[in-house]
Formats: sequence, structure tokens, C-alpha cells
Amino acid sequence: MKGYWYVPALGVVSSALSIIYHSNWFIVIFFIWLLVLFSANRLGKLIMLTSIALSIFFFFYIPNLETILQEEVTSSPETDLLGQIASPINESSSKIDFIIKEYTSNKKILIVYYKNEQDINHNLKFGATCNIKGTPELPSQSRNPGQFDYQHFLLSQGITHEVVVNSLESLDCSGSSTLNKIHAIRTSLINYTADKLSPQTSIWLNALVLGDDSQLPEETVELFQRWNLSHLLAISGLHVGLIVGLLYFLLIKLNILTREKAQWVIIFFLPLYALVAGGEPSVWRASSMVLLFLLINKMQYKFSVTDVLSIVFILLILLDKYIIYSIGFQLSFCVTMGLLLSKKWLAQTNVSIFSILKISFLSQMVILPLQLLYFSTFQPLSILLNVMVVPYFSLFVIPFMFLLLLMSPFAGALLPYLEILFNRIHDHFISFIYLIDQFAYYPWVIGSFSLGHTIVYYSVLLIFLKNLELTKLKQAFLYGCTLTLVVMAVALKPYFSPVGSVTMLDIGQGDAMVVELPYREGVILIDAGARMSFENGQSTPGVYKQIIKPYLFSRGIREVDALFISHEDSDHMGSLPFMLDSVDVKKIVVSEYYQFDEQLTHLLVKAKAQIERVEIDNEIVIGEQAFYVVSPNKDRQNTNENSLVLYTTLGGKSWLFTGDIGRETEKEMMALYPNLKVDVLKVAHHGSNSSTGQDFLKQIKPAFALLSVGVNNSYGHPHNEVITTLEEQNVALFRTDKHGAIQYYFKDDDGTFFTYFP
Repeated sequence: MKGYWYVPALGVVSSALSIIYHSNWFIVIFFIWLLVLFSANRLGKLIMLTSIALSIFFFFYIPNLETILQEEVTSSPETDLLGQIASPINESSSKIDFIIKEYTSNKKILIVYYKNEQDINHNLKFGATCNIKGTPELPSQSRNPGQFDYQHFLLSQGITHEVVVNSLESLDCSGSSTLNKIHAIRTSLINYTADKLSPQTSIWLNALVLGDDSQLPEETVELFQRWNLSHLLAISGLHVGLIVGLLYFLLIKLNILTREKAQWVIIFFLPLYALVAGGEPSVWRASSMVLLFLLINKMQYKFSVTDVLSIVFILLILLDKYIIYSIGFQLSFCVTMGLLLSKKWLAQTNVSIFSILKISFLSQMVILPLQLLYFSTFQPLSILLNVMVVPYFSLFVIPFMFLLLLMSPFAGALLPYLEILFNRIHDHFISFIYLIDQFAYYPWVIGSFSLGHTIVYYSVLLIFLKNLELTKLKQAFLYGCTLTLVVMAVALKPYFSPVGSVTMLDIGQGDAMVVELPYREGVILIDAGARMSFENGQSTPGVYKQIIKPYLFSRGIREVDALFISHEDSDHMGSLPFMLDSVDVKKIVVSEYYQFDEQLTHLLVKAKAQIERVEIDNEIVIGEQAFYVVSPNKDRQNTNENSLVLYTTLGGKSWLFTGDIGRETEKEMMALYPNLKVDVLKVAHHGSNSSTGQDFLKQIKPAFALLSVGVNNSYGHPHNEVITTLEEQNVALFRTDKHGAIQYYFKDDDGTFFTYFP
């Protein structure tokens, strides 16, 4: 089996892909590949049988999340849950959460408690037996394309329900397990650094040494995410390699232990450190590889690095069958395997700067399809930025943090000076990254790779790297161009597609509709609502960051040709200020009675956004799509009644977008346009009984109605009177509180409605 452990690992990958993509073709093709190699005498019988056995085992071992979800279709009634705490206690300034494993069902349940000022210290410990009174609920799920799916995220960890408890008195827990002592060490170290060091230093030390990045500023985390630098914030092979090297150096060079005994210390130290550092997949992968290498060396076996990586990959999935769904696990192994397969090419360069550039380039190319799948964006310049940032963290920040932790009990008066040195250097370097972000952030927003594109991409990438290794530069250049064409094909696909769409996003109690014209001739938004803060009444960025932006990016949209804002209410325009930071809005269209506040006016001037004011009977053409203004015809001194009402034809159907107009405005529209007929009506004011009158419906005769309304909203929308009126007029109603996002896909003069939920 030596030198061939990658074959069984590929068998496990084929089983995982068969489950994730609900297609057995992956495992069938793998079996055919095995038989071809065996027939050609390129594969031994033991390897083939082992690979087949592991493939079949993991095909039934790895869970199918959709099957689990179908089994957990409803929430459970309030009950007493008896189980054991099966995770560290995560505590922040606002909440406490942990996982219990219920004794009767053996299910994992997330327990969440939101703190208040009267709370006293708790005594929750890992491994404690708990009796918890609460109502198991299904976690909230994604309601829009591209939106983060919290339910799927918890399922990928084996967690089926969550319980939000109202008080600590509902948590009756006692006892602990042996592992609690290790988790307590981590908590003690985090608290120790917070007390001993300045806030800025302790935040970075806890993140880079102890795996607790919860205190890092949100804007810094987002900065690192934008530039594909997040791997530096997650403890991985780089961190483990540095701490092992540092520990080994200190033990040997200071004559504390012999080489043999130092290796045994590291063998026992690594699992402990993996737990103390938070136990993330990247930590276990790196720690397990070093641990396995040392053990194999002790037993005088000879395995290749690829063999060790493959064995670790199989063992980690065997120990945690849900880990295959972890994004960190996937990215970590993809990058490591890519670097191992290209080690000969990497070794061809002796100059350090070029070696780092090669590693940065290769790492980004290997994870590109996964990055686009999960985040829909790619920053090409991050390859160059990594060349500067990785050495800085590798040679200065991470070693300095480890040394600072070790020296802090003995440094005495020297400690503040060490902190000043670090903070001054680090502040300038982070400011440097912010400066680059300000002037050079031009990400590719090209949507997600399809499965077919992913297979083609990785196939070409392997051939490309093989030619680089063989120094066949001409062939490598051609395959590099082919890789570029694959990426361009994904990016340009919408520009060659005759299919257009209209999407009513489910943003709760608010409106946000996205119109995508065929051949990407135009992207139009009609309203971009947001929720308001209860504290100051200002719009919050949640809706934009969690719903609108992910949808736009998942569709490869970073440029909006026109944003129609119906009126000034936050639930229709509140996301606009946040949108200006990350999306190029070419034109904003409002009625002649729309009033911009001073703050928004300043942002619009800064963004150089074109403002177009329109009045009744105006025609606005985007691409070749015409929108007609049918209201307001006068200033009614009311934001709702002054809503911009638009009429257009899309996919063979006529559409009327009504904002929040009331029945008086409907009557005036009926008088002004007695022959107005529409196929699709955007129901005004979220289904309030102040709108959508019976006479109005009788005149315009819609066949379909789209209603944007929040689940269990406090306004009582939609009103029963409106629903009854729509039913009496035989109008097919789609509503976001029941169906999630509503989409209409069309080609030429024909189209079909789809809902996010069945």
C-alpha cells in the first residue's frame, strides 16, 4: 500500500461527492477507473480491494443532510432534555451556547442562552450531565438563493435542533469529563492573556495561538476575507509547523532533552495543543500529519507525505462523519494536496520570494472553484498580497505571539516594551493592508462554478501543473490559457444566456426585487429595503449583507444599471447606503417628490451616483427594457401615496410594481388609465387593507400577485380582506412569508414562476 494511499482517499472522495450531489456516477466512475488500472497492471489487488471496500463503507457512513432534514420536518413540543454537554462552552458578552448529546435519541442539540445584566457566573462544563427545560426548534433556514443557510450549517455538524432557554435556571447541569480540564486550560489562557496583556495584543495572540478570533474587530475579519487572507486567522499547518519547530528548537538547543525525548514530547503535545487551539479541522489536519509522521518514523516505516495526508484524511472522516461538510476541512486538504502534488515544481525555485509567489499562486488556483462556490468572489491581486502578508505573519507575528505567551510570566518590566514594539509594527502593517484595500480592491464577482465547470477546471489544472513540473513551458502556457477560458466561460455565461429573471427577495417586512434581462443587457433593482434598529431608528446592514449582496454576487452581479426607489421608507430603500460600498449603482431613479436626507445625499455624491427624477408618463429604458411611470401624478404629502409606480412587460407578461400606494392612489390610476391591464401585480404595502381594493383588481385583472411580507410580522400583514379579495378575483398569490424568494424565469415571451420553498 506504500505510495498508493491516495487511491483509497480518492475512493472516499467519490463516495462523498455521490452523497453531496445525489449522483452515484462519481463512485461508478471511480470503480471503472480502478478496473482499468488493475487490468493494465498499474494497481495491485490489495489496493483495489481496499479502495472499493472503503468507498462502499463511506458511501453508507457519510450522512446525507437532505435525508436528515426530511426526517426532522417539525419542531418538538416543550420538554425536559436529558443529555451530556458535548462541546466547549462558547461564551461572549451577549450569549452562551453549547451542544448537548441527548441520551434517548442520541441527537445533538444546540443550547443557546442570551445574557442579561442580572446574570451571575455559571458552572457549565464540558461533559456535564444536564437536564434542560425548553422547546427544541428547527434552526432558521435560508429563504433566498445565495443566502447563508444556518440550518444546513448546523446539520453539517450533526445538530438537528436548537433550544433557546430563557434563564440559567433552566439549565440543571452537574459534573464534567476529563476533556473539560483541557478546555478549562484554553479558557484560562484566554483570560490570562486578556488580563496580562493589552487588549490589542491579547486579541491577536488569542486568535493566532489559541484559535479564538471572536474578539478580532469585524472589519479586520472582513478585510482578511476580502483578500483571501483568512487562512492566517485560522490555526493551520503554518501555525502548527511554527510551534513544533519552536518547541523542538528550544528543547534541543537549550539541552533540555535529547532529540529522541523531544520527539516524544511533541507527540504528546500535539493532540493537547489541537484541543487547546479550538479543535478546528485545519488544526487537526496539521497536527495529525506531524503526529503520524513522527510515529511512523519511530516505527521505522517509510511513507510518503501524500500517503500520510491520505491516511489522515480518511481517519478524520472516520472519527467525525460530518467533517466532510466543513468548509475549513475542504479548503485545508485541497491546498495541502495541491502543494504536495506540485512539490517538484515548487522545488525548482531557490529564490525565497519566487517560492512564496508560487505557493500563493498555487493555493489560490486550487481553491478557486470552492471559493466561488461558497463566496462567489475572487480577488486576483490577493496572490501578490499573500506574498507580502504570509512572510510577515510567518516570520514575525506568529512566532512573536508564541514567544510572548511563553515569556509573559517572566518578562516583568520588559513585557510592556515588547507589546509596544509589536503594536507599532502591526498597526502600520494592518493599515497598509487597509490602504491597498481602499485603492486596489477589484474583485471578480462571477457567481458559482457548476459541477461540470469544476470537473473541467481541476482536470485542466492537473495537466497544467504536470507540464510546469516537466518544464514544458509552452504546453503549460496553453493549458494556463485554457484555465483562464474556463473561468471566463463561467463569468461570461450570463452574457450569452437568452434567459432573464425577476426575483422578489424575501427580506422580511420590506421590498427588494431584482430584474435580470436576457444576455445581461441590464440589471435592475426595484427597491432595496432594510430593517431598522430599535435603538436609534436607523437602517441596519443585515438585510443587505445577508440577503441582497449574497444574491447579487451568486448571480455574478457587481454592477446595477438602475435602482428604482419607490419611496423614502426604510423597508424600501434602507439598504442603499450599504450597497454603495460594494456594488456599482449606475443610476438611481426616484419620483420628483422623493426627498433625500443629508447623510444619504453625501453618500450619493461620494459614490458619484447619477440621480434621475421622473414623473408620470415618463419612459425609462434600461438596455432595451422600457419602464413606464404611472404614478404619482401630484404631491400627496405622504411618502406611501407618493410611491413610484412602474409598468413594464417581461417574459410575455405585463407587470405593475406598486410600492406602498393606498386605495385613493389606486382610484386615481384607474381614472387616468382606464384600459390598464396587468398579468402580474406586486401587491402594495405588504398586503395592508389600505391597498389592493376590489375595484382596482377588477379593472386591471391580474393573473398573479406577488406579496412581500415578513413571517409573523407585528403589523398583521397581509390582511384577511386583501387575501379574500385576491381569491375572489381568482388571482394566484405568491407570498414571501410562505414561499421564500419568488422567481420568474423567462425566455422570449414565455416564462414560469418558481418559489424557494415548495
